[in-house]
Amino acid sequence: MKRRGIAAGLGLAVLLTATPFLAAGAGAVDAPARPQTVVIGLDLSKSNPLVEDGAYAARVAARLTSEIDGLPVRSRVMVRTFGAYDSAANPLKVDEVISARARPESVADGISALVTALPQLVAEGKLKAQDWTYIVSFMETMSHQVDCAAGDVRFILLTDGFEDSEQARLLRGGSLPKPYPYYQGCTELVMLGVGQGGGSPAVTKRAREQWEGWAQAAGFQRFTGLYDW
Repeated sequence: MKRRGIAAGLGLAVLLTATPFLAAGAGAVDAPARPQTVVIGLDLSKSNPLVEDGAYAARVAARLTSEIDGLPVRSRVMVRTFGAYDSAANPLKVDEVISARARPESVADGISALVTALPQLVAEGKLKAQDWTYIVSFMETMSHQVDCAAGDVRFILLTDGFEDSEQARLLRGGSLPKPYPYYQGCTELVMLGVGQGGGSPAVTKRAREQWEGWAQAAGFQRFTGLYDW
């Protein structure tokens, strides 16, 4: 009985000694990742190879998958089309919230399938390729649907970046208008395909620089403009 008492006492001492370390270890567990808002803009203007080149659309879709399939729970994913300044021409709207039922990989697969199918949808007349490219107006409109102060907000535009509207003709040497700081504190503006179809590295470089300056003035913390990847 005496030996049992000693053993029990030693066990209790070990437990009490370990408790601070256990508590410290529990406190060191990483907090759940903060939800994000990801807005995906699909440029349906005729200058964008996304609307007619199946191989290009599949490559963009694969890159897009990697941007979505790791999103934390409660993240919001919004998909919109743009081109002409006409809401009737851009009826496609997808809104998903990552959850146990809408897992990030499933949402990524669905959106990837949609992007891959864009050339076919345009060829079949289910979506219409457009004659204008109102990127600035699209961004102005979407600024009212996100809250940069509430969390990590990223925009991913699948576009050649050539604004062709009343505001600018980038492919012809025009400049983008200086924006209001609509996106103050937002995390990042990404353009996949900027400069595609422009015909030269110099044109691509100029388009990227124009959008980098615009993103900075609009309040984004980062800008990423990729011609290819």
